[in-house]
Amino acid sequence: MFRKLKFDRAFYQSFFAVVVPITIQGLISAAVGVADTLMLGFVSQTALAASSLAGQVQYVLNMLFFGLNAGITILCAQYWGKKDMKSVEKVMAIGLKVSVAVAGIFFVGAVFFPQFVMRIYTNDPGMIAAGAEYLSIVGWSYLFMAITQPYLSAMKTVGQVKASTVINSTALVLNIILNAVFIFGLFGAPELGIAGVALATVISRVVELILCIVAGERFKELKLRFGLLFLHSKVLFRDFIRYSLPAIGNDVAWGLAFSMYSVIMGHLGEDIVAANTVVSTMKNLASVVGFGVANGTAILLGNTIGSGDMKRAEKDARRLLILAFLTGLIASVLMLVSYPVVINVMELTPLATEYLFKMVLISAVYVIGPIMNTTWICGVFRAGGDSKFGLILDIVEMWGIFVPIGFIAAFLLKLPPMWVYFILCLDEFAKMPVVYIHYKKKGWLRNITKENV
Repeated sequence: MFRKLKFDRAFYQSFFAVVVPITIQGLISAAVGVADTLMLGFVSQTALAASSLAGQVQYVLNMLFFGLNAGITILCAQYWGKKDMKSVEKVMAIGLKVSVAVAGIFFVGAVFFPQFVMRIYTNDPGMIAAGAEYLSIVGWSYLFMAITQPYLSAMKTVGQVKASTVINSTALVLNIILNAVFIFGLFGAPELGIAGVALATVISRVVELILCIVAGERFKELKLRFGLLFLHSKVLFRDFIRYSLPAIGNDVAWGLAFSMYSVIMGHLGEDIVAANTVVSTMKNLASVVGFGVANGTAILLGNTIGSGDMKRAEKDARRLLILAFLTGLIASVLMLVSYPVVINVMELTPLATEYLFKMVLISAVYVIGPIMNTTWICGVFRAGGDSKFGLILDIVEMWGIFVPIGFIAAFLLKLPPMWVYFILCLDEFAKMPVVYIHYKKKGWLRNITKENV
């Protein structure tokens, strides 16, 4: 298998040029989660658990953004491979308008009905109150993200990965710094606790938007400008709907299923919620490189397929999948070696600590699954416009099997919390045989660009 990693200078130059910046961005993004977890752990276990549950709202919104960005990437990557910049700009404009409309709905729910939203995830009065305080502030950031996310996604597909990474990473680093300032009241700022995390997020997203506007002025080919609202193409809009809606549906189905996992865990007690918050952050951090490979795969293969070189695309897909597996193994090791560090800095109850140890052992194996499946479904398949397969698979496998099984295990059979967690962690491995068979059929290997759009 590993002979397929035979050195190819052009491939690895392109690979590192795309994947390394995306990975750095992912590391910093995960670091925000780590910082939030560590700092809120010093405030109280209730604040830590409440922020985790309230964060599920943005998690679902992020899944929608990921789906929209997938539609942008699918089309923009191939049109960029074809060197059709006008079509790239039109696709980004379509994605931008849809993104703003979607974010507006989440903004209304978070800012004006935060307690109602929190009751979806928990019935604990303390966590509802703390989470509602967080949502009523952080909801404003959704509007700014609706503008920056499509733009940064389009930038990555047209060779501006470094610029996109610098912008997003600057905002994320600022977020970490402001978290500390507002949580603990540093430098004369008010000590806001969980509300400080929300305020830091809003400010950092405003800065991100400003940086996007500035970057657009420097990169003249793809500017973030008001005129984008008036760009349109019936052909590209139909293609955006055709290829992005299944991707959106896939990411939403996947994201909502994981959100339902949180609903299940949220009703099993504060100890399991707190432990799950910590281990989820550890998984995110350990898996960053693997997801960088997955995200880079869609761009690299999309560019190659758009240029018409199908033999090269097929060969590169094999290389990328092997690299994804290797990074999955690295993520597994990172989960295990980071546990002693994490447990020494967290303030958890004895029961939550016991849960965390077992969850780390399970997650060290689990992380390989989502890295591989994401590279296949969101990288290889979507690069050729094949976004329906992932939607169908996740609806059947997650909603038809694992979400119901999770509820049955937790609330009907009343299994111990750790057994419930173990069952829910089997979902990604159940997908693998089906995903591999679909990959071997090569139906994803298609050029979907059109002339005169």
